[in-house]
Amino acid sequence: MKIMKVEGNHKLSGTIKISGAKNSSVALLPASLLADTDVTICNVPEITDTDVLCETLEYLGADVRRASESVVITPTIENKVIPQELTKKLRASYYFMGALLGKYKHVEIYLPGGCSIGKRPIDLHLKGFEALGATITNDDEGKYVVDAKELKGANIYLDIASVGATINIMLAAVLANGKTIIDNAAKEPEIVNIATYLNNMGAKITGAGTSEIRITGVEKLHGCYHEVIPDRIETGTYLIIGALVGENLKVFNVIPEHVEALTSKLQEMGVNITIGSDSIVVSSKESYKPVNIKTMVYPGFATDLQQPFSVLAARCNGKMKVEETIWENRFMHLPELEKLGMKVERTGMVATFTGPNKLKGAEVKATDLRAGAALVAAALAAEGETTITDVEHILRGYEGIVEKLTDVGAKIKIEEI
Repeated sequence: MKIMKVEGNHKLSGTIKISGAKNSSVALLPASLLADTDVTICNVPEITDTDVLCETLEYLGADVRRASESVVITPTIENKVIPQELTKKLRASYYFMGALLGKYKHVEIYLPGGCSIGKRPIDLHLKGFEALGATITNDDEGKYVVDAKELKGANIYLDIASVGATINIMLAAVLANGKTIIDNAAKEPEIVNIATYLNNMGAKITGAGTSEIRITGVEKLHGCYHEVIPDRIETGTYLIIGALVGENLKVFNVIPEHVEALTSKLQEMGVNITIGSDSIVVSSKESYKPVNIKTMVYPGFATDLQQPFSVLAARCNGKMKVEETIWENRFMHLPELEKLGMKVERTGMVATFTGPNKLKGAEVKATDLRAGAALVAAALAAEGETTITDVEHILRGYEGIVEKLTDVGAKIKIEEI
């Protein structure tokens, strides 16, 4: 078991380079199975989520070679049952459903795992597969069997603009016969990145990044070279940390348009922030104007940044309201923040923070990935030492977080206990 120890109240200055997007990489790796020849994916973050997906690819028989930030995959595999020991480690293992169904018209996989931030049903994914011509069975142990004699293009309307369902349906549809339209598709930048990857393989996808994605099926896909976009959630996390303890902290290798919902709120609060073409510089202040946020699908305020952002309430004079509309369990970090000195009240899916608060080190628990990021941010701004347990959640999504923060002046380390 790992713990993280953070000595707070140190100014951070220097440059942090943003890694490739976790939420893009976790779909790109399974999507590699759709190709008939080698694929090279550049800028893949070295985090436990991508490690598990590479392990799953190797379990299926793919040759996976990692060199620096690139992963080269030879997608020759045996299409066998993907066991629960692998899928329980992360939610994104469900992308193997779409990829294997698209390529082999058959997949057997156990229900995925991941952070416990809410009910995350896969019914929209399954609805899409059925519309394409697949039949689905599942047993009491959580094993799903998805099978099709033939996949045919279809018009598919998503009741919710689900990122996972949009991607999974794209993966299944690129090799289907005919045309597929995904209506009310999610618009996240990661979806554009994945559609570009598939098109580089020879797929015919248009409309990614809009609410209507059109796919014309092709007979086969070939290998390609592809680069993962910068991680907008990692970008946002370090900008929030900069607003707490930064001193001309430069966050580099970013796409500013991807984090506009956050940067506009930071500017509204009065944060010192300078936005460049591929970097953002941020410095902290002692106090900020309180603002309210409401999580929304992209391009709205990202649910993945709600938890870290809430820590800024400690520097605000007055009340700040945070409304969560995506995941019902995304407030599990609140009791942990209270241990560090934050004042918060929760009514349903709205948390009201009252500041300013003087944060002091304590022992806290990372209940999920982004809750862990919130605790790191709070610990860096607190007086004294904070010990964070269950840091495996944090390592799932932030490449080299200890090294990146140490390089800009943080006193932070991970210990085995």
